[in-house]
Amino acid sequence: MRVIALLATFIAGASAFGITTSSFNGASMATVQCESLSRGAPSGRANLSMMRHRKKVAKLGKPADQRKALLRALTTEVIRHGRIKTTLVRAKAVRKHVDHMIQLGKRGDLHARRQALGWIYDKDLVHSLFEAAPERYAEREGGYTRVLRTMPRQGDNAKMAVIELV
Repeated sequence: MRVIALLATFIAGASAFGITTSSFNGASMATVQCESLSRGAPSGRANLSMMRHRKKVAKLGKPADQRKALLRALTTEVIRHGRIKTTLVRAKAVRKHVDHMIQLGKRGDLHARRQALGWIYDKDLVHSLFEAAPERYAEREGGYTRVLRTMPRQGDNAKMAVIELV
């Protein structure tokens, strides 16, 4: 009698944990997960996003050609006006290119002039940069721009900044 009661409690306890019958169909969990990943991903690739460790290029949410055009335009406008207002990320990204153009202007040789003409959109602006840069930045060895944070943009609360020539 005690043996029957013991077996009844064992069976009742096992069924409470869901151990009664097995619904295993032969596929492992890794296979099922890989199939579910490859079904949802385009062109059969898994949808994996990797971390961008030690990648210094700010992508600015644009493809490479649009990003290059944006940086060239911002560089041209900073050199033309001396100060522009843009987002903080764009200001930090364009700072490198503006400093490089001023460095080329200080160097002043033909190769530097052609490199600057290849990046800056305005030919007359390049000529005026190469005339003014050597005497304006003669004692300065770098850091030709300053990025100042301003109030966030009204519509989307994006961090804004002013980038200016020193």
